[in-house]
Amino acid sequence: MRDGMKPTIAVADTAHPTASVRWALASLALSMLLSSLGTNIANVGLPTLAEVFDATFQQVQWIVLAYLLAITTLIVSVGRLGDIIGRRRLLLSGIGLFTLASALCALAPTLWLLIAARALQGLGAGSMMALTMAFVGETVAKEKTGSAMGLLGTMSAIGTAMGPSLGGMLIAGCGWQAIFLISVPLGLLTWLLAYRYLPADRQKTKSKRARFDSLGTLLLALTLGAYALAMTLGRGSFGQLNLALLLAAGFSFALFVFAQSRVDSPLIQLTLLRDPLLSASLAMSTLVATVMMATLVVGPFYLSQALGLDAVVVGLVLSVGPFVVALTGVPAGHIADRLGAQRMTLAGLIAMAAGCLALAVLPQTLGIGGYLAPMVVVTLGYALFQTANNTAVMADVAPQQRGVISGLLNLSRNLGLITGASALGAVFALTSATAEISSAHPEAVASGMRITFAVALGLIVTALAVALGSRAITKGHDRS
Repeated sequence: MRDGMKPTIAVADTAHPTASVRWALASLALSMLLSSLGTNIANVGLPTLAEVFDATFQQVQWIVLAYLLAITTLIVSVGRLGDIIGRRRLLLSGIGLFTLASALCALAPTLWLLIAARALQGLGAGSMMALTMAFVGETVAKEKTGSAMGLLGTMSAIGTAMGPSLGGMLIAGCGWQAIFLISVPLGLLTWLLAYRYLPADRQKTKSKRARFDSLGTLLLALTLGAYALAMTLGRGSFGQLNLALLLAAGFSFALFVFAQSRVDSPLIQLTLLRDPLLSASLAMSTLVATVMMATLVVGPFYLSQALGLDAVVVGLVLSVGPFVVALTGVPAGHIADRLGAQRMTLAGLIAMAAGCLALAVLPQTLGIGGYLAPMVVVTLGYALFQTANNTAVMADVAPQQRGVISGLLNLSRNLGLITGASALGAVFALTSATAEISSAHPEAVASGMRITFAVALGLIVTALAVALGSRAITKGHDRS
């Protein structure tokens, strides 16, 4: 322990959390809440910001894209850097950067300065997302990992659910600056709790400290940035620019893999991805996030155009899913601790498959009830899956790899969200048989939703096959 540093919390030796451990978990939970809130709270303000800055939608959408791109391109690198230089100091830096950037967003006099501040905010959020999960192994006993992961999942869902409604209220009552200023006092509180209660970084001698892979970081950032742009630019149309970006992503990824096999201290040890449990977990996380994004892309159009609901009711219906995850995240963690993470991963995927099947069949005959009931089933399954999958991976990770593995888990989720918004959004638009989805006939929208969730069901079945395959491989290794 460093002189003058707060005492390291010795929590791995006890199953009964002390007050200090609870406050440490509170700092991690707030970090997850703020980074999730930062993603969603700005979406509702885009029309207002377009008017304030006299900008087009294509211009103001960069307020969201800049944040998403910063997280996606750097989350693995930040996790690895935390493994090398110390997670506590990097998490504190990330929280501080997020808080400062939130204030800069509110003070931005021009749109492009606001976008730059949002990119900084995304960099801070990426640090918070990657390192909060990595800290779980140092903050709670191994047998309580599922409960802690469930808490983080709950806070992420609360941030998702609160974002649109809280953002709308703040804009109406205080102006657009308030959607960014709200994060400043919360960020300061999070920083103080993290500084006071998180365990100090272990000192490493220079001879034992791995070097940071700058070339690998640059190549991975170029790969992920090009892919994210290819999937998000054009609002559903896939043109020559999108294809060029996708080809650039493939070329950069090939260079990244080549570089990783040639350096002494790679950003990602490629041998890690040969672990069947880790590679399966990352693949399943991407597939599941792709499907969950479909509910956010397709749902609003179906509810408003096929069922004829007004905007207020649509908002209430869409908030049901995140609130279900928020209510079930912690119980799901307890169940994963008791019954085993792999078993609960399968249970979550089966529930999601049943929900997707119901979404493809029931709404056309049962109306809003036929939409809500399957959505509850899908989100319950998602809560079980997400908590159990993260627990299965993070419970046995070596301490020196926790940051990069946590970053990979978060990256797989982000890539799924980006792919879902683009690919399944395109499936919905194509199967609705109209050039402009906002003017599509109700029957066409209903048909598009039915086919989209049939495709989503196929993705979940694929995830189930991956889960069963990795389980069989793991059992085979255990016998041998």
